[in-house]
Amino acid sequence: MSIDPSAPMNFVDEDASSGSGDDVNVLEGHKRQSGMPSSSGRRKRSRKATGDAIVDAMLEIAAASKMRATAIMKNGDRFSISKCIKVLDDMKGVDQRIYFFALDLFESPSSRETFISLRNEKRLLWLQGKFAASSS
Repeated sequence: MSIDPSAPMNFVDEDASSGSGDDVNVLEGHKRQSGMPSSSGRRKRSRKATGDAIVDAMLEIAAASKMRATAIMKNGDRFSISKCIKVLDDMKGVDQRIYFFALDLFESPSSRETFISLRNEKRLLWLQGKFAASSS
């Protein structure tokens, strides 16, 4: 490979091109830097601080994700099918048609949440209303 002596030369500072954040402009063979000159020690500290900040942010994201998963699990347990069936079994006055209809209704997470969230005296009325609406 031969070098053309008449071609303009571009000078690039190897430290600056490594992503240190220095503003380096290379135009028509001239190098310009803005800002104060930096030492390699300051760049290393800056990179370490940035790396530490990224690690800290990732750890915070992981912790938040774990907390959210725990909350979802607790909520899921609160409105589980087995919990709904236990409450249904403890109710008085539930005939067999309503009972089996309720089991099908509990397939829906929103129906389970509604059922558990209702006061005891309203649950049977709600189930009967749902049953009547489905029979029409």
